[in-house]
Amino acid sequence: MRRRVAAGWAIAGAGAAAAAWWWTDSAPYPYSQRWILDLPLPFLTNRRLDALLGARPGERVLEIGPGTGLQALHVAGQLGQAGRLDIVDIQRSMLDHVLRRAAARDVTAIVATQADASALPFPDASFDAAYLVTVLGEIPNPAAAISELRRVLKPAGRLVVGECFDRHFVPLVTLLHYANAAGLTLGARLGPPACYLAQLRPQQWPDSTPG
Repeated sequence: MRRRVAAGWAIAGAGAAAAAWWWTDSAPYPYSQRWILDLPLPFLTNRRLDALLGARPGERVLEIGPGTGLQALHVAGQLGQAGRLDIVDIQRSMLDHVLRRAAARDVTAIVATQADASALPFPDASFDAAYLVTVLGEIPNPAAAISELRRVLKPAGRLVVGECFDRHFVPLVTLLHYANAAGLTLGARLGPPACYLAQLRPQQWPDSTPG
């Protein structure tokens, strides 16, 4: 009987902790909880990101909200000596964390910029590709962020957005609403509705897909 009571309290405690996390989860994600960002999410794997992003040597790529570098270190390694990965975050602590990890692995293709995703400090058509994974819902004005990403993409560029169900989840239908308003169209999607990666392309983009 005592074991059953103890088990019941443990389950109740776990449920209360989950509820507290859900309702107190803040944006941007606090640096003090950065270890959670290293946990792999189902369906949002680097292999699937590669399939939609198609990063090539020599390209310039942009990541919004790199967290601890789970995707950044992977993508930067595909760009070669002539390529470059720009990472943007509102929190300097996150950017510095990624740069330290990159230096430890001798990855030199990453350039960090502290900025608001709704007002990117880059000229028009600067990037061959851009991506953000479980970040869009944490941006106060996601529609403006998508519009800015469209602005800095080259005419044949591609944007990959990854979302997985949490308090800040952006459903695909909402993402497509932002995308259409910004002049982007859906190129491809991987994963189920609750944990997806979506490739967006500028409208009227050429008939070529990343290899």
